Amino acid sequence: MDKKLTFLDGLKHGLPIAIAYIAVSFTFGIVVTNADIPWWFATLISATNLTSAGQFAGFNLIVLGAGYFEIALAVLVINLRYSLMSLSISQQLDSSVKTAKRLIMSLFVTDEIFAVASAQKNNLNFKYFLGLGLGPYFGWTIGTMLGGLINGVLPTALQNALGIALYCMFIAIIIPPAKKSKAIITCISIATALSCAFYYIPVVKDHVSFGFSVIISSVVSSIITALLFPVTEDEELKEDAHRNE
Repeated sequence: MDKKLTFLDGLKHGLPIAIAYIAVSFTFGIVVTNADIPWWFATLISATNLTSAGQFAGFNLIVLGAGYFEIALAVLVINLRYSLMSLSISQQLDSSVKTAKRLIMSLFVTDEIFAVASAQKNNLNFKYFLGLGLGPYFGWTIGTMLGGLINGVLPTALQNALGIALYCMFIAIIIPPAKKSKAIITCISIATALSCAFYYIPVVKDHVSFGFSVIISSVVSSIITALLFPVTEDEELKEDAHRNE
């Protein structure tokens, strides 16, 4: 029988994620303060939203003066994957983890935390997940605060360079699986082509805002990929068996 994972185990496993989050959220602090918003407000955003891409997209829409509905819908589409991740994690928990604890866990669900937590399979528990999530949470919040505070003394060239850090991280995440999966590379290609069309084609660019271009690109690319590469029942059974090993 596997050793029960502890809070300290979670802290150790979350440390590398926390370090990476400091670097990426540092950029968010810079982006927000560049828009003449105080550092403490940028820190508050990160303390209440551990959503990386969702934060950047949502903030950009606010700066552009987008409406509430457009912002809410864009952030919903971008962060919808967290619902699927949360559903998957919930299957690894036993009935002793009640609703209150599950709500606390939901704050810490990110792509990287989900990947580490899923690897624990049926050994996952609340104390371990709390330890796993706290490091990245504080790393993300502290990184934002540091970026906001230091922004004023950084050279413009360095600020611009740090501005692409998040995009570099996501490229690093998608390239390895894209090399092995036709479905993933197809989805990425369709979304990229649509995004370029919305940005470069004048007729489309003038009538579709940034927020809705993100929504349309995400939804359309996902639907087309699902139709071209449907998951068979056998593949679902194999995935369930692998998760329960």
